[in-house]
Formats: sequence, structure tokens, C-alpha cells
Amino acid sequence: MIKDIVWLMLSTLQRTFRKKSSWVLFFGLPVAGILVSTLLYGGAGQPLLRVGVVNGDGSERLAADTVRMIGNLKEVKLVEMDAGELRNELASGNLDTGIVLERGYSEGLRSGKPGHVGIQSAKGAAVTSYIKAMLNQYMDNISAIGRIAGSDQPKFDKLYAGFQSANFKLVVNTVTDISGAKRMSYQSIGFLIMFMMTSAVNLSELILVNRENRTYFRILSSPISARTYVLSNIFVNLCVMFAQILVALFFLIYVFKLNVGMAIGPMLVILGLFSLTSVGISLVVVAFSKNSAGAGALQNFIVMPTCLLSGCFIPLEIMPNAVRRIADFLPQNWVLESFEKLQSGASLGSLWFNMMLLFAFGLMFFLIASYKFGRNNDTRNFV
Repeated sequence: MIKDIVWLMLSTLQRTFRKKSSWVLFFGLPVAGILVSTLLYGGAGQPLLRVGVVNGDGSERLAADTVRMIGNLKEVKLVEMDAGELRNELASGNLDTGIVLERGYSEGLRSGKPGHVGIQSAKGAAVTSYIKAMLNQYMDNISAIGRIAGSDQPKFDKLYAGFQSANFKLVVNTVTDISGAKRMSYQSIGFLIMFMMTSAVNLSELILVNRENRTYFRILSSPISARTYVLSNIFVNLCVMFAQILVALFFLIYVFKLNVGMAIGPMLVILGLFSLTSVGISLVVVAFSKNSAGAGALQNFIVMPTCLLSGCFIPLEIMPNAVRRIADFLPQNWVLESFEKLQSGASLGSLWFNMMLLFAFGLMFFLIASYKFGRNNDTRNFV
């Protein structure tokens, strides 16, 4: 029996990968999915904040120093302009936010009563919060000096000069932001899951194709049994998917050099368990299909919608709660959740519940397919 399974596996692999399109389908598309994820999330770094400033307080020292302070902020590109230009640039989207220092701004700070300043933006608090926080802190410091000095101008000048030339040092340690790389690797796994399921159905569909071209009946006329034939198809499926996993992880880690935030071993274990689930789903598709065309239609009905609902293409956290509840019943969601926990530092052993669920999904689909195969009245249609 083992000899027959090996012979059938080699024969299936030879016929399948004789065509160049099969190499593209099984290995090229997962790599393309990684490339798409890289393009989608590769530019997710910190962009420059484009800020326009209108200094309505003329040549007053405090107003000029405030403009200089804003221009020295990191990740800020400052442009000075008049009020009309500011409105036009904000409306056209050339600026993220605008700051207007009105006449009397410097005098307000000097008297300890900050005001006469406005922040404008067409993009809301998402882009104004950083500038507002830094500006408020700076104004609070100057106004505090003004309240201490009172009407004593020399005292104010002395305190302000000390504030401007503070002798303390700020030590900054830069921490590399790897959230973008993790997001790319997470989404790449989502694309890989979809292609694994598609490949599994395509390989299991060979059972229907061989039945349609009479190859299946010629095989059964030999000493090879139907069970041996199906087992060989399952093993071919598992071998191809394991090769898919290795190729995808190789490109993900060593070619694109993404920091996936976890070890390779746990990734192989989780994806290996999901490969069993994918084979089970593919056998269910074949069991409930009368021909290859029906299997293709059922594949489109199952694979794409479930991958979409489980977060393979769109992050699940931005979906409605109803969709999240549906995702709990989909095996793809548990794979992605496992990777998310591994990226957060969880160990493989702590994911025993997720692994048991993936194994249970696979077992359930195998049992459904076996039951359907056994209950079919036309033994010529199903094995």
C-alpha cells in the first residue's frame, strides 16, 4: 500500500508541476501576497507634519521665538505665510495644520495670560494633538515666567534668557519601531492562508478531474484501491502546502527581511496544523461537488468570504462586532490570532487552545467528507 501511495504521489506531482502555471499558482502567488503586503504597509512610517504659521504679532521677540520653537520640532516642516495663503493651503490639502499667532500674543505671554493663538486643520485632532501639546507646554512655561516677574521687565528678561539657554541636557534613546514590519508579516500570513486553501482545493479537485477524464476508473481497475488513491491525494496536498509554507517564510524573513516578531518553529507548527484543516475543507468541497466546475464555484463561495471575514485581507479590529463574532467560528481567525499572540511574546505552549481548535476543525472536516463519500449512492461518482 505504501509503495502504491508513493507511486501515485510522484505521478500526481509530476503531472501537476509539468506545467509552468502550476509553479506560479502554488509558489508565485504566496510570494506575490507578501509583496502586496510590503507595498501596503511599507510606507507606514512617521511622515513629516506640514505646518503653516501666520505671525500676526509682527517682530515681537516672544512670537518669533515661538515660531522658531515650532520649526525645530522633529518631523515638522514649517512654512511661514499670511492668513489668506494659510486658508488656501489647508483647503487644498498641502498643509496638515496651521497656527495663527494673533496681535497681542507676545504681550499675553509677558503678562502671564496666554492667548491670541489659534490652530486650524481640516484633518482634526489626529494631526493637531502633537503641535497643540508642544505649543501649550511652551506657552505655559513663558507665561509662568511672566507671572513671576510681574511688571519687572529686567527680571523677566533674565528669567527668560535662562529659560532659553537652559544648561540641562536631554538624553534621547531611539527605539526602532517594528510595528510596521509586524503588520506586514501578519498580513502576509493572511494572504498565505488564502493561497493554501485555494491550493488544497485545486489539488483535491484532481479527484473530480481524473474521474471526468476516466483516469480514476483506469486506476481502480488495477490493484490500487480507492482509499489508497485518496490517501495519495491527501499526502500530495500536505507536501505541496508544506513547501508553500517554507517558500513563503523564506521570502518573508530572508528575502524581504521583515521582522516577524517570532521564531520560525512556532510558525511552522501553527501553519502545519492549518494545512490539515485546509485539506479537510478541500475534501468537503470535492465531496459535495458533482464535477470540477461545481467544485470551483463552491471554492469561491467558501474560501474568499471566510478569509475576508476572518481578517486575512482587512484587520479584524476595524470590523463591526458582529463580524468579529462570526470570525470566532472560522479556522483562519484562530491562525491569525495565534500569530498575533506569538508576536506579543506568548509561547507556543500557551496557545494549546488555539492548536486544539485547529486540529478539531481539521478532524471535523475530514469526518464530514468521509460521511458524504460513504453516503453517496453512486459509487462511480465518489470514492
